[in-house]
Amino acid sequence: MSSVIDDYLVDPKVSLLDKTRMQAQVLVPVLRALRDELGKDKADAIVKQALRDWSKQLFAAIGDRIEGSPRRKWAAVQGVFGEVSGKEVDVEILRHDKEALDIDVTRCRFAEFFRALGEPELGALLICETDFDIASIGDGEVSLERAQTIMQGAPSCTFRYKFAPRQEVK
Repeated sequence: MSSVIDDYLVDPKVSLLDKTRMQAQVLVPVLRALRDELGKDKADAIVKQALRDWSKQLFAAIGDRIEGSPRRKWAAVQGVFGEVSGKEVDVEILRHDKEALDIDVTRCRFAEFFRALGEPELGALLICETDFDIASIGDGEVSLERAQTIMQGAPSCTFRYKFAPRQEVK
């Protein structure tokens, strides 16, 4: 069955962690060469902008292809992305009801990989920041707050989704 994130995954048979490792094999040397040439701040800013623009456009396009309300679109993408990335993270669901979904990630193999590379900022761009792009598919019906991530050195990642009250159709 075709997944809503197949375009993102390229090959759904390859795990998201392995795909991320492949991306890093290209991005890390390019990023380091840019840092040598332009300086760390300027190189990091260019790469950050390019990756953020790519991710926002990608997830907006994925959301546009899904039928239904913004919350339904978010749920479809979040569900599939959760299945795909869920193999690489340990989570605790603290709350799940009509108003909110609170999740703590207590282990993240993506963070372990990027921290071992010495590039947690790149990991945050490729992995952590996409969570906000997925939440934006919810177009005001879903919002995400996250106070900390393992990638940034915290003991857990705190996902706090809030859901707008459902509008009754008249």
